[in-house]
Amino acid sequence: MTGEEAVEETVRLRPPRHTLNERAVGWWRVRLLLNTAAPVAVLAVLGAFIGPARTWLYVSATAVAVIGLAATAFFPHWWFKVHRWEVTDDAVYVRTGYFRQEWRIAPMSRIQTVDTVRGPLEQTFRLATVTVTTASAKGAVRIEGLDHETAADLAERLTRITQATPGDAT
Repeated sequence: MTGEEAVEETVRLRPPRHTLNERAVGWWRVRLLLNTAAPVAVLAVLGAFIGPARTWLYVSATAVAVIGLAATAFFPHWWFKVHRWEVTDDAVYVRTGYFRQEWRIAPMSRIQTVDTVRGPLEQTFRLATVTVTTASAKGAVRIEGLDHETAADLAERLTRITQATPGDAT
C-alpha cells in the first residue's frame, strides 16, 4: 500500500449528516416547562403556608420561573442546531452537546443491543429514542428526538448491519 492509499483510508471526523425531527424542539420545550413548573409550584405552595418566609419563597419561585422560561425559549432551538446523527455500514455517529460538544462513534462490531424507547411525552410528539449499547465504558449511544417511524427503521437497519458484521476481538 502506498502512502497516498493509506491517507485515503484514514477516517476523518465530520459532522454527522442527519438532524433530529423538528418536533424534538417542542418535546424539549414541554420537558423544560414541566421541570420548571414542579419547583415553582412547590415554592409557591410553601410560600402560601409559611408566612415568615413567604416573600423569599415567592421571590425564589419567580426567579426559577423566569430562568426556566428563558431556558425554554432559548435552549431547544440551540439543541436542535447542534444534535446530529448518522449510521453507516461501519459505525453509528452521534454529536450532542451545548457548551461542550461530544462526538460518539460506535463501531458496528462493538454493538451489543439496539433499543427503541417511546415515553409518554415522546409518544405525544410521535418521537422515539434509539439506544445503541456497546462494550464501551462510556455507556450507550443515544439518538433522541427521532420520528417514531425513523427510529423503528433505524433499529431494524442497525440490527441487520450488526448481524452481518463480525465481532471485534479487542
